Amino acid sequence: MRITGGQARGIPLQLPKRGEIRPATDYLRAAVFSSLGPLVASARVLDVFAGTGAYGLEALSRGAQSACFLEKNTAAIAAIRANLQSVQKACAPRAFSSEVVTTDALRWIPPAATTFDLVFCDPPWALWEKEAPLLFAKLATCLAPDACIILEGPGEFSPPIPANWTMQRHLAKGKNQPAALILRPDCP
Repeated sequence: MRITGGQARGIPLQLPKRGEIRPATDYLRAAVFSSLGPLVASARVLDVFAGTGAYGLEALSRGAQSACFLEKNTAAIAAIRANLQSVQKACAPRAFSSEVVTTDALRWIPPAATTFDLVFCDPPWALWEKEAPLLFAKLATCLAPDACIILEGPGEFSPPIPANWTMQRHLAKGKNQPAALILRPDCP
């Protein structure tokens, strides 16, 4: 597993030594970032259920101005911090800000007046059936205008998409491979 593009391209990512983390594949991340294109430059990124931090780190490598990583697994947090140091070194002298928040994403309260341009969300897949409405409601409170939410799930991925949201893109390699949806809130 590695960073697939940008200044830190090729940097290997450390995986947590324990815990049930399912890292985003290099193939899927490359497809997602190819689809996002110029939206990544200068973006404020939120990586929810961050795991290794691969999505947020990839965004930083490709020019995002900041990334906030939400994760509750302590082994994953250690991996995110180590991976962040590697990406910061590769991206120097370009500065970016980052924050690693130890929290359950479903209980996280977005800071007031903080908005994100790109939100990557790769939860345990079982959560989609029960928690999708709560998660969308929470994320909607911290989105910038024209924000995108990128959801990862199994190949047969079809989470409930709430009213006032539009699927921009569905990226999938095959039935038994992870898939990603790129969603945007409808314009008022």
